[in-house]
Amino acid sequence: MTGQTVVIAIAATLGVPAGLVLYSWLADQLVKRLRSRTAQNRLRPVLWLLPAAFLLIVWLLYPLISTTVFSFKGPQSDVWVGLRNFQFVFTNGDMLIALRNNLIWVVVFTTFTVGVGLLMAVLTDRVKYESVAKSILFMPMAISYVAAGVIWRFMYQYQPAGEVQTGTLNALLTSIVPNFEPSAWHFSRPPFNTLALIAVAVWIWTGFCMVILSASLKGVDQNLIDSGRIDGCTEWQVFWRIIVPIISSTIVVVVTTMIINVLKMFDIVYVMTNGRLETEVIANRMYKEMFVTQDYGHASAIAVVLFLAVVPVIILNIRKFVSGEEA
Repeated sequence: MTGQTVVIAIAATLGVPAGLVLYSWLADQLVKRLRSRTAQNRLRPVLWLLPAAFLLIVWLLYPLISTTVFSFKGPQSDVWVGLRNFQFVFTNGDMLIALRNNLIWVVVFTTFTVGVGLLMAVLTDRVKYESVAKSILFMPMAISYVAAGVIWRFMYQYQPAGEVQTGTLNALLTSIVPNFEPSAWHFSRPPFNTLALIAVAVWIWTGFCMVILSASLKGVDQNLIDSGRIDGCTEWQVFWRIIVPIISSTIVVVVTTMIINVLKMFDIVYVMTNGRLETEVIANRMYKEMFVTQDYGHASAIAVVLFLAVVPVIILNIRKFVSGEEA
């Protein structure tokens, strides 16, 4: 079985590029057979887009349609149940907790990642060791969600009061704050445990926001800033009335990107709490319905709701990006 898997992997690795090269050659030969230059110019983009369109249909459109159909069926996708699965999404107790937590994630995570990222972008833009500082702040992006969850479980780990604390956060606080009561932060009372999980995601994504916003700050005309200072503006006024309006389109794109990411949040919650103590989120609930209870109807309905929640944000993101490119 292992040998067969290796052969399949090698065939896929070599076959896909070879197939694309062959397709490109055949498409080019077909275009050259056309005598009309206009016909060639019209056909060539269509032929180049066909492989991408095929992949989109197979890997995106078909699963979307299939999941939507399953969302109207029973647990084993055998009988039609209408909107019963969607009723479950918005009335079930665990789902309501997941919806509430996702709202908390969207508000807190987006606010801190974009806010702190913008602050770090402004501060690092004024130091000589800018590249080093940005590299350090961006470094958590190189860590996977699963690895970050494991790291922060050790960070939040605790021992009973009076014993040596093995968790970094508890060890630090017990050495600084007198009579501090150690706590397992990710297993504390709601909503503090959810906030502890959000802190992990903020640690990962703040560097990303900083890099994007820093690149936008580099495009601000220095003459505008100097003119504001000459007119008597304070640094705070320069920031809010000159810099922020100029980079507002980038801020909106970063905000929408963070919202899209946080709506799909799964790994950190799964690794650190698996939804216990009211830390459930939509994606983790969908996983449980699909693979634990094996209720494909509920899982598909949750997936459709999650997709519908993301679509408006994606559309806004695309519009802002296009408008920014036009500007």
